[in-house]
Amino acid sequence: MNRLTGMRVLVTGADGFIGSHLVERLVDEGAEVCALCVYNSNGSYGWLDDLDARRHPNLDLRLGDIRDARCVRELVQAADIVFHLAALIAIPYSYQAPASFVGTNVGGTLNVLEAARDSIGTRVVNTSTSEVYGTPEAVPIRESHRLQAYSPYAATKIAADQLCEAYARSFDVDVVTLRPFNTFGPRQSLRAVIPTILGQLLAGREVVKLGSVWPKRDFTFVADTVEGFLRMATSEAPPGSVVQLGTGSCVSIGELFDLCCEVTGTAAKIESESLRVRPDAGEVEVLLSDPARAWDAIGWKPVTDLADGLAITADWLRPRVDRQRAGRYHR
Repeated sequence: MNRLTGMRVLVTGADGFIGSHLVERLVDEGAEVCALCVYNSNGSYGWLDDLDARRHPNLDLRLGDIRDARCVRELVQAADIVFHLAALIAIPYSYQAPASFVGTNVGGTLNVLEAARDSIGTRVVNTSTSEVYGTPEAVPIRESHRLQAYSPYAATKIAADQLCEAYARSFDVDVVTLRPFNTFGPRQSLRAVIPTILGQLLAGREVVKLGSVWPKRDFTFVADTVEGFLRMATSEAPPGSVVQLGTGSCVSIGELFDLCCEVTGTAAKIESESLRVRPDAGEVEVLLSDPARAWDAIGWKPVTDLADGLAITADWLRPRVDRQRAGRYHR
């Protein structure tokens, strides 16, 4: 990926799970990286707080808000490549505060596109989600599958994707959309299913509380997802292209639980909680990708086995669980 050496790169949502891994990889590749992190009163750069910026002179950490058009414009117009990851992603919260999701996910994407529209030679990589498919009509899912929102979150991501397609068609903005399926790995929120399972197992729980164990998901390790971002940015994919990232295999949450038990060397039972965070009609039963276009368009294939990725995630999570049990948990 030496094509990124010396390139001016902006990452929005750089303080988050995938964004922080992407920033680290870009710095390693020799890019000049501007990392936009959401402003907060603590002055924290999220997961990038753990990165010693003094050892990375090509890294510029910024606090701001993707909803601020002026802030976004200044940063986008100074970049050769924009990785747009800033978003509200908590599906349960989207049922409670949909306007917040519209403001950030739709309005924020519009700000990026408007800035890119007035820039010369800037490529934007928009981050989508497999949630835009809802429960699919057929599997494996191809990029041509119709988009259907099963949550306010999914609706805002569909709107953002459609804006990107419209700006590519209407204004020749060089924007492409990457659509990861379920990414997992170190730094993922403890509210996500894999950290939820691993955290309870590593804490010694004999009964692990989960929601429905029947939905099936296609899980991709974060390092593989990051590789997809880099390949998409430097590919010949034309503006308006959509490429999804997935392994082409899926497991149920129940099967995932059994695998987590294996990699942690623990034994436990599942207690399904009756409280649903999604309405019955909003449950997405299966997400399984067809990864053919990712290979054909950008030369991408995942290389990390699910069990290996779970073991890496468990090793990262273990000391944090230990600190939590000792009353000293931080992130």
